Formats: sequence, structure tokens, C-alpha cells
Amino acid sequence: MLGHGTEAEDIGQETFIRFYKSLNKFRGDSSISTYLTRIAINLSLNEIKRRQRRRKYFSTTSEEGMDNIPENTTSKNKNETREIVNLAIQKLESKFRAVLVLRLILGYTTQETAKLMKLPMGTILSRLTRAQMKLKDILTPSYEGLK
Repeated sequence: MLGHGTEAEDIGQETFIRFYKSLNKFRGDSSISTYLTRIAINLSLNEIKRRQRRRKYFSTTSEEGMDNIPENTTSKNKNETREIVNLAIQKLESKFRAVLVLRLILGYTTQETAKLMKLPMGTILSRLTRAQMKLKDILTPSYEGLK
């Protein structure tokens, strides 16, 4: 889920530490493996959120997400495009922005995104489609201005 072996190991260790510390809170409504899995998922989600806060989407030093920009586009234009897209993404409602970022920027599968957000896959697909349509509506005037 995290994509990095060492970070996954850290989360695994932290999962057992948290489990041990919260053992007195474990009611036994579910199996221990379910309880451990939930702790691991929550810790992973927290780590993903931390990453997102640290990373500015489409930073000027990153080529992430810019594969569809033509090769003959100058570096200055790529930076401007990154900034326009980043601002447009920030204008989306959080429920659409989260799905868009997880799927298209961070590269999670639809199934992984559904698990992370605790939503059905159909909802993820619907929100992704709506996010893309809204993003297109936001970006169209900017694109027209660049012509």
C-alpha cells in the first residue's frame, strides 16, 4: 500500500507497538488479525497523508504527471502548466480531489483507492469520472488562454 519496503516495515513494527499499547481496549468483537489489519491500514493512511502534506503536487522540480505534455514544450511552459493544473486540482471538492490524487497522481489502483477511502469501487470510479470532468471545466479557460 505504501510502495516502499522500509516504510512498510516501519508501519508493520508500529502496528504491533500500537496493538500492544491498546491491548486493554481490544473488545474481541473481531479477530486479532482484523484488529491488526485495521491498525496497519490506519497507520498507512496517516503516512500517505503525511507524504501528501510534504509533497507539493506537480512541483517545479518534478516531472510527475507531466507525461502528456508535448516534448517540444519549454521548461517554463511546463512549469506554468504544472502550476495551473495544481491550482485546478486544489479547486476540486475534497471528495473528488482525494480520488483523483490517489488514482492519477500517486498511482493507486481503483481497488486500492477504494480500500484506502473505505468506499465501494463504483463510487471511486464515479468520483474519478466526475473529478476529471470538473477538472476539464476548470482547465478549459486556462488552456484557451495559453493558445
